[in-house]
Amino acid sequence: MQLRDEDGTMKWKRVEVRPEEHIKVPIFPKTESLELYDKYFDVYVSRILMERTPQNKPLWEIHVIKYPTSNAAGTLIFKLHHALGDGYSLMGALLSCLQRADDPSLPLTFPSRKSSQSPISTKKGFFKWFPSTIFSLFNSFSDFGWSIVKSSMIQDDKSPIRNGEEGVEFQPRVLSNISFSLDEIKTIKSKLGVTINDVITGVIFYGIRLYMEEIDIMARTAKSTGLVLLSTRNIGSYQSVQDMMKAVTFSYN
Repeated sequence: MQLRDEDGTMKWKRVEVRPEEHIKVPIFPKTESLELYDKYFDVYVSRILMERTPQNKPLWEIHVIKYPTSNAAGTLIFKLHHALGDGYSLMGALLSCLQRADDPSLPLTFPSRKSSQSPISTKKGFFKWFPSTIFSLFNSFSDFGWSIVKSSMIQDDKSPIRNGEEGVEFQPRVLSNISFSLDEIKTIKSKLGVTINDVITGVIFYGIRLYMEEIDIMARTAKSTGLVLLSTRNIGSYQSVQDMMKAVTFSYN
């Protein structure tokens, strides 16, 4: 866990882990209705979402939910502090625990992301690369300038997703979820000629718009801004924990 030394510097310290403090098994009221279990599940997840991670013990929890829902026979929730790692490294750690179905002795692999397009000449490549680069730079400066204006001078309209009050981040939150078929997403991707990220982003924004209209029909004309966070790291493929550990050293007290 992380502790602050006499100089005020945060350092990692090896401590004894007590499983009973980190592995939580909730108890729901017994029922035969999956809809009620769905409700209990949503309330429980919303509650642990609002709880701050205790700073006096290792910054992780595992919640084992042994009750069926509409989506699964049981649920395993990992609650991890960002100090333990970012999404990419944590997913790498999770995937390192998995094995291949055809041969468990081989490491987990994924399809190559190499482009299937044929190589083009240097001259043609320059005339294709230069305009797209200029266009990307123009869009980057334009979006950056607009974001500054939007955050400092122009406010979004009040709507079901923005009440305009201070301290909204401390108000109660509710977590909702919905499942999509990856095959359906791939079908839409192929028909529209876009990426999977484009399809998922479109679904999210369309769902938010439908929610706004359902709560308040006048919200269909409200001006709202969506923020999408992207990773700019040049990641070629999945890295296992062993690969990540080769370039990282830890110091324990």
